[in-house]
Amino acid sequence: MVMVGLLPEAVVIDPGEQVSWLSNAGNLKIEFDAQRCPFSSNVFQAPPGVRLSSGTARPGINPGSYRYRLSLNDVIVGHGEVLLRGK
Repeated sequence: MVMVGLLPEAVVIDPGEQVSWLSNAGNLKIEFDAQRCPFSSNVFQAPPGVRLSSGTARPGINPGSYRYRLSLNDVIVGHGEVLLRGK
């Protein structure tokens, strides 16, 4: 889980796992590059206090590094990275 304000540089997940983000400070938006996203959607949004979950990685997606932008109330406040391990 990524708690906004305590943002780690990278989160490592195995196939079948997912990433969760949470912020009580404002509207949260996570945006991956549309051409390079391991999940079924490249944009995740939630109001304050609601946990965002990525869902599991798409079947057949290659292991690797996937970077994203994190916005709070429509202002980019950071960047992160999801590292997807191979089977």
